[in-house]
Amino acid sequence: MQRKEKSLSESVADDILAMITIDKKFAIGDKLPNENDLSTQLQVSRTTLREAIRILVAHNVLEIRRGKGTFVANYKDLNESLGLEELSTIKMNVKDLYEMRLIFEPETAYYAAKRATDKELERILYYGKLEEELILKNEDRRETERAFHKSIAKATHNEFMDKLMPILYKAIDKGVTLSDDNQSIVEDTLHDHRMIMEFLAKRDAEGAKIAMKLHIIRAMRGLGIYNE
Repeated sequence: MQRKEKSLSESVADDILAMITIDKKFAIGDKLPNENDLSTQLQVSRTTLREAIRILVAHNVLEIRRGKGTFVANYKDLNESLGLEELSTIKMNVKDLYEMRLIFEPETAYYAAKRATDKELERILYYGKLEEELILKNEDRRETERAFHKSIAKATHNEFMDKLMPILYKAIDKGVTLSDDNQSIVEDTLHDHRMIMEFLAKRDAEGAKIAMKLHIIRAMRGLGIYNE
């Protein structure tokens, strides 16, 4: 069955949600910019913006306070919980975590290449390049790497994959921590992320899938946890 195309207001609602959950521009309790400023920023009409906000209000992501404005609601699903949060807190070893990434993330890259909107693709490339800058400066990149992989997951337009990310974060954080002292793994990460971004930019789904798989396998080999 062919996937239903999203309306413009639904796409704008997705953009606002990404600004909250990925870009961290707004936290729970924050007030959104006024209608004129936000519609200009998103390059849409105020009518479309109002409809997008109505969608997010209906899903308890935003709340409108009369006379005060629109605020990010205190809603547990903003933390991507799907009854899986207990798994993300279970003590799992690095090998198991990376195997989980190997199972899911190549397909995530595949569907992101096929389904990402231009704006979503722009966000993925932004975080990929930002991470590269942080690596070259030898600065902490964990939050940026999370944003990079989460942007890819969100671009699949698959609700389950997006909500699975808190579990995969454990592997990402563990991998960054363990690889910081291994220059070879860091250099591989630079090369692999460039390759992933190149295929995504071309919307080459098979290439993106293979590049992500090679990236994870190479990291596992560098950590000595890959069994062929």
